[in-house]
Amino acid sequence: MPDSENSYVLSCGVPGPQGKALQKRNGTSSGLGPSCSDAPATPIKQKARFKIRDAKCHLWPHSQARAKETARQPLLDHCHVTFVTLKCDSSKKRRRGRKSPSKEVSHITAEFEIETKMEEASDTCEADCLRKRAEQSLQAAIKTLRKSIGRQQFYVQVSGTEYEVAQRPAKALEGQGACGAGQGHPGGQRLACGPGTHFGGELGQCVPCMPGTYQDAEGQLSCTPCPSSDGVGLAGARNVSECGGQCSPGFFSADGFKPCQACLVGTYQPEPGRTSCFPCGGGLLTKHEGTTSFQDCEAKVHCSPGHHYNTTTHRCIRCPVGTYQPEFGQNHCITCPGNTSTDFDGSTNVTHCKNQHCGGELGDYTGYIESPNYPGDYPANAECVWHIAPPPKRRILIVVPEIFLPIEDECGDVLVMRKSASPTSITTYETCQTYERPIAFTSRSRKLWIQFKSNEGNSGKGFQVPYVTYDEDYQQLIEDIVRDGRLYASENHQEILKDKKLIKALFDVLAHPQNYFKYTAQESKEMFPRSFIKLLRSKVSRFLRPYK
Repeated sequence: MPDSENSYVLSCGVPGPQGKALQKRNGTSSGLGPSCSDAPATPIKQKARFKIRDAKCHLWPHSQARAKETARQPLLDHCHVTFVTLKCDSSKKRRRGRKSPSKEVSHITAEFEIETKMEEASDTCEADCLRKRAEQSLQAAIKTLRKSIGRQQFYVQVSGTEYEVAQRPAKALEGQGACGAGQGHPGGQRLACGPGTHFGGELGQCVPCMPGTYQDAEGQLSCTPCPSSDGVGLAGARNVSECGGQCSPGFFSADGFKPCQACLVGTYQPEPGRTSCFPCGGGLLTKHEGTTSFQDCEAKVHCSPGHHYNTTTHRCIRCPVGTYQPEFGQNHCITCPGNTSTDFDGSTNVTHCKNQHCGGELGDYTGYIESPNYPGDYPANAECVWHIAPPPKRRILIVVPEIFLPIEDECGDVLVMRKSASPTSITTYETCQTYERPIAFTSRSRKLWIQFKSNEGNSGKGFQVPYVTYDEDYQQLIEDIVRDGRLYASENHQEILKDKKLIKALFDVLAHPQNYFKYTAQESKEMFPRSFIKLLRSKVSRFLRPYK
């Protein structure tokens, strides 16, 4: 099977312990000699590596007419081949000289396990003699293989189709495009055979899987038999569930395929193709066989969403924190995905599962301060602390595009930014209310300690607050811009402070005022409204004039 576009592995037999009979695997065989057979004896093992220059690892079907013209002679005499594996890898090797093009090099690694033909033993050649003959035969075969590969006359046989290893596929198939294992070229275009098909046929095309088989991967040389052996099902099955013959919900079998049995009274099965049924538990029964849900079990109470039925106490229990249940009459709760959890027990929807993670050390130059679970509602009883510590001689600029905090109580949820954790340190910003109008401001201290707290009763969308650090030499310019009321006056200007792409461009200008001219060039004028460019132009030009 192909490992990647430029590699593949083909195997026949199974490498096993000494003296154990070996069986054919996956129905594949190799044209290296006789088919794999059973011959219990101590195996002779040999590994060889062959190099092909200007080559890629591609298997492509050999012309049947040409195959008939050439007689095939077994490579190995005096032995049984019990295991063969071929692995081909391609890589590009740079030729000497700076301008020389890359050179494709392929390596084929072959491993053999053979056993002596004990039936050839005689008075003149016993076990040791036979083993020596087999070893000599294997060495001769490897020598012949090395010559054949060099002459592009190396063939393998897979599932009854013969393939050859193309030494120079780009030239050999010029005008068609070289095809790798499991790839066809209908209409002259290279195409990997998709799921539900395999590479084969007289013309080397992608062929749909026969009824009773399926293929769930791309670029394969054959299809996999369905677990049920009756040959029913659709042609071109892309996975085992399309094979046909699966047991329906409420039924089961030893392999999940027909013939099936109905789930017994007191059991149920909600999924197709299963090998067993779930017991109702607690001595509960169902009204009939073949039921598909716990709701069919004759529970003593009918539980509402957010609860599950306890078969020991026969009572409804609230789903614990970190789980939820959206349906009636269930006997389990569903665990929240990933690292999320719920604020309270008795949750009824996956949207109640919230990411609790927040806080930490932020980047030196730019980043975001974000309420946990944003843009979903933040959890109750959250407490987050962030630190921003810019490099020397840089200050902090912050934009609050919008912030959503409930106002049902007196400042139950609070966002505060100040110099340090001390309540008496210099405060830059503090709010416990919702503001949909954006605001930008500079930090009153060189470092910022930021805290967000929510109480046990509130929840809201929260915030995503971007920041950027800038050279303190630009302090006067930045202050002049963010304190100008025109920056927030129009809806167009407000949208700039709410758009991630535009605010990134604005930060680029504020952190490096010379970049203003890049964003006011003809090709970038459409990014910002004319009024916004006019606002910045006068301030940036006036500030940069002394530097010219």
